[in-house]
Amino acid sequence: MIDAQELAHDFDEERAGFGEPPRATRRSLSVAQRAAAAAMGLGALGLALWILGLDLGGGWTALGATFGLLAFGAATWFYVDFKDSVPGIEHDDTFFRGIQNRGLLGWTLGLALTAFYVVLYFYDDLCSRGMPALLERPIRLVDPLARLVSGKDADRWFLYGFLYTLAVWVFGVRMFLKYRHNRYQLVRTASVMGFQLVFAFLIPNLLKLFHRPEFYFSYFWPLKREYLFPDSLSSLWRSGGFGQFAVFWTVILAFVGVPVLTYFVGKRWYCSWVCGCGGLAETLGDPFRQQSSKKQSAWGIERWLIHSVLVFVVLVTALLWFNSYRRGEFLGEWSSPFAKSYGLLVGAIFSGVVGVGFYPLMGGRVWCRFGCPQAAILGILQRCFSRFRITTNGGQCMSCGNCSTYCEMGIDVRAYAQRSENVVRASCVGCGVCAAVCPRGVLRLENGIPGDRFAGAEDPLGAFLASFGKPETRGYRAWERPGGDGGGP
Repeated sequence: MIDAQELAHDFDEERAGFGEPPRATRRSLSVAQRAAAAAMGLGALGLALWILGLDLGGGWTALGATFGLLAFGAATWFYVDFKDSVPGIEHDDTFFRGIQNRGLLGWTLGLALTAFYVVLYFYDDLCSRGMPALLERPIRLVDPLARLVSGKDADRWFLYGFLYTLAVWVFGVRMFLKYRHNRYQLVRTASVMGFQLVFAFLIPNLLKLFHRPEFYFSYFWPLKREYLFPDSLSSLWRSGGFGQFAVFWTVILAFVGVPVLTYFVGKRWYCSWVCGCGGLAETLGDPFRQQSSKKQSAWGIERWLIHSVLVFVVLVTALLWFNSYRRGEFLGEWSSPFAKSYGLLVGAIFSGVVGVGFYPLMGGRVWCRFGCPQAAILGILQRCFSRFRITTNGGQCMSCGNCSTYCEMGIDVRAYAQRSENVVRASCVGCGVCAAVCPRGVLRLENGIPGDRFAGAEDPLGAFLASFGKPETRGYRAWERPGGDGGGP
């Protein structure tokens, strides 16, 4: 019998006499690692010299001497670091590294990422207020690639797309090596890398090359909120056959594809296999997944915040359509600022500045967990109406806590495993890392009969309405208590 103290994880190892675990012995760098570090150092030096005005040969030579060397050095480092390790998840020293445990390096990296996104999104305004044109030289560095795939010189958004894709691919190599024992992780990582490169980077730029409207097939409303705004749909429709196909794609996928696919396989089909935001979180954000808060207070904030953003984008879209129906009389001159408010507050500040900048401090899924309206819709469907669940075998669980520690969505998976309850939480993105790090095979990602997922699943609408009930005054929430249904939105 597991008592309430153990379920609440209220256990002080030092007080019980266990003491602090011994620190892992650091290995000396091999020749290959030193070479990889040298390549990264030369690439960083080349980038700094380029920004300061040195030509470096220009064109493809300069691109290779900067970002090329950085990417090659990082990928080589990951290969050397993991190739001789035992296949599996290596946790040694994770919580002793400052960059992975909110140390000085972690805060420095978080501030650097945040500053980059602030400069990126507000570049024109900042430059008009006297800030040096910090991005102009880096933008010119990727001109050769921009001309090749889009027929135009690069702008800051092309630079951002290039860096984003490069990060997904370089850290995707790390994912392949780290999780090479798990076929699900290998296929999933290949999927997000492919979707980011082809659908989120190459196709939108190739459309420019062929004088077609820029369009991202891997994003749709409400994540790409403007794709359902009246002006956007009207502009696409008038652009010709391709634009009309794009309108058909975004409407069908948003209102037919999402519920059908989520019913069969849960939200993982998008959040962990397709979405670029999820792709960056699963690759670049993987070293920081243990930073996600597992507190019930964080869960409460998550539920209110993500659904508030969903309500916000639905209201914005509905009011814009009503305004269009009234021929602009409803919002008048406020129509454009109203539409842009969501893009500024949510699309830029929340998903970019906070969503990526806070990786080293709050884990890789800050945006996906607390703000993404697409994840909110998928989560509601998954929680109450899907076939997907993570099944548990509590009799085999030894309470090591790996599953909870490395859940990037802040789910206390161990608590479900100890009660032998299915994990059906709305926030679960089906990344499968909890199952991959479990040393005893307690967890399995499965698709089964919807009605047997949790107590009350035979009435999904009733379960959805019940999830809005108040938490119990003590212990677990009503849908989380032992003997309950195992999860809530």
